[in-house]
Amino acid sequence: MTLRWYSTVIESSDHRALARWWSDALGWEVMFEDDEEAVVVPPWARELEPRLSFEQVPPGLVFVAVEHEKQGKNRLHLDFAPHSTDDRDAEIERLVTLGARRIDVGQGPDVSWEVLADPDGNEFCILSARDH
Repeated sequence: MTLRWYSTVIESSDHRALARWWSDALGWEVMFEDDEEAVVVPPWARELEPRLSFEQVPPGLVFVAVEHEKQGKNRLHLDFAPHSTDDRDAEIERLVTLGARRIDVGQGPDVSWEVLADPDGNEFCILSARDH
């Protein structure tokens, strides 16, 4: 038996707006939204899905509505890496322009990643550029 990583669920006080923010940040699509949740998926996922086995289909992000604001540091966060041919600093600035903000979670000055928070305060990291 194999499990499929189906989705990562993120609580939000404005789930529709946060789904649109992540859609813009990642270049993904808002596939579904209603009063309780919004789902963001890679645009190529639906095209590839019929050709992939169940466990190979990539996960999406699901934003669920909650009435409370985020409190404290996330126990789980997402890491993103730009390709080595891309300008990492320009990508960080693009995300900040979209509404992310730089935050300090105790990472220190000599790390190879930048910690950001989305408009709802959820932490994520931009890693150093990679080829794979």
